[in-house]
Amino acid sequence: MTSPTRPDDAYPYLRAASAGVRHHTRDLTPSAANTPRPADRLHLDVLHAHLTALHQLLDRLAHNTRPPHPAAGRHLATAHTRLWQATSEVHSAFHLLPNNTAAEAESSACHPERLPEGPPVLTICQRHLAAGHLMRRKTTPTDLRPHATACVR
Repeated sequence: MTSPTRPDDAYPYLRAASAGVRHHTRDLTPSAANTPRPADRLHLDVLHAHLTALHQLLDRLAHNTRPPHPAAGRHLATAHTRLWQATSEVHSAFHLLPNNTAAEAESSACHPERLPEGPPVLTICQRHLAAGHLMRRKTTPTDLRPHATACVR
């Protein structure tokens, strides 16, 4: 028989993911030892994967919370929509960055035996389309309209 989880150990994977994001943020912070680096496509692809996973989590939380606690469920649904908007902007930024070196071209080469989902450059699009399909089923176009805080292109 296992002992009940302590409250501080209730969600260890979420805490680990948050710690990973904090570590990555500290690593990108400019200091005397390192100069700031601009984002690259691989960086944004990994960030997009993280955001879409968080997007799915917020979707489930909003869905499960809304019946017993409607007000809290509405706030979670709003967070879900705003996170989708952030994910969409990361996806757009990914496509605006140039393909870098031959090393990136080699890493994104299509090897169907190793990558059944296709080349990595398409993986972010497939992930984004799947998340977008979920958003269109659960929100209205008005909900998805960018707000005044969105950047203008």
